[in-house]
Amino acid sequence: MKIVDIKIHPLRTPLEVPFAFSQGWVRNRSATIIEVITDEGITGWGEAFAQGLEPPQIAAAVIESALKPVVLGQDPLATEVLWHRMYHASRDYGRKGSVIAGISAIDIALWDIAGKAYGVPVHRLLGGAFRTRVQAYATGFYRISGQGEATRLGEESIAHFEAGFRIMKVKLGYGIQDDLTVMREIGRQLAGRGVTLMVDTNHAYGVGDAIRLGYGLAEYDLRWYEEPVAPEHIAGYREVRSRLSMPIAGGENEHTLYGFRDFLAAGAVDIAQPDLGSVGGFTACRHVTALAQAHGVQINPHVWGSAIAQAASLQMIAAVPVAHHSVFAEEPIFEYDRSSHPFRQHLVQEPVQQVGGWIDIPQRPGLGVEVDRAVLDRYRIA
Repeated sequence: MKIVDIKIHPLRTPLEVPFAFSQGWVRNRSATIIEVITDEGITGWGEAFAQGLEPPQIAAAVIESALKPVVLGQDPLATEVLWHRMYHASRDYGRKGSVIAGISAIDIALWDIAGKAYGVPVHRLLGGAFRTRVQAYATGFYRISGQGEATRLGEESIAHFEAGFRIMKVKLGYGIQDDLTVMREIGRQLAGRGVTLMVDTNHAYGVGDAIRLGYGLAEYDLRWYEEPVAPEHIAGYREVRSRLSMPIAGGENEHTLYGFRDFLAAGAVDIAQPDLGSVGGFTACRHVTALAQAHGVQINPHVWGSAIAQAASLQMIAAVPVAHHSVFAEEPIFEYDRSSHPFRQHLVQEPVQQVGGWIDIPQRPGLGVEVDRAVLDRYRIA
């Protein structure tokens, strides 16, 4: 089998109601979707991470001009070989950011092809499933006006609860006092309902403020405190972790085994969160998972993309071991983005569905999804 073409589909659509997280306003939802086509008629789908702040054409240009020539004519089942060839071909100008996101998209598509070629879901190729269903957590609590939205966000927590979620991640990073006001209101609304909370500041604070916020959050028994400081500030992560009692999480903005090597060796986090669309795809996430296991750090994949990224994350999360085995060990949980996204669920014919806060791992070959080309055409950037 040979790769004969890669088609790239940069997608974008404006939001009727923009929303904010600590790093900026999301006015569009976007994605860089690719299809890797083989001479045997098998097509694999992949996706590069897109936060909503960067143009999807950046990753598209990287794939078209730098990575596509490396893999054309090659065996798509040689996932490890092709990953290293793409990485080394782009090493002098890549290693992070959109270049690794481009590698991620191609790698995800190659594993999709492999699953389809062998007639098994990707998690079987990764070594099997530790779990066949996963609990989902609601990611939300974005701002639509800025500070002073505690009442609305408290009401949002009830909406997530009524939708079946018993784990929720609250976006913070809007100032310590505003953050704590929001948490008090959410805590009041959810009192006695058996809900577990996490928080994510998207690296909004310096070390001192991150620690001060952490002290104020101690009463909520958080499952984790995500991205308390800038992703480059490994020493800052270590300082925050040493001063606080709740688990510290991070890694969505880290890339490849090489990026996670120093992050994990420094004891920066309790929970590492590689994103399949930016870490380097399944191949790199396997490397990172092994490294995390050796350091006693739990892997819990991050995902904030379209249905293709969600499908990839589900396949990976099925195959992730727990860091510390016990009968009652905490299992990895799936990030279920509840923010506005016009094409996320419509891009595939059978999108991810949660029932009572739980999701079954897809068992169909490859990623287990079929793309709706009409939706792809509708949102493609001209």
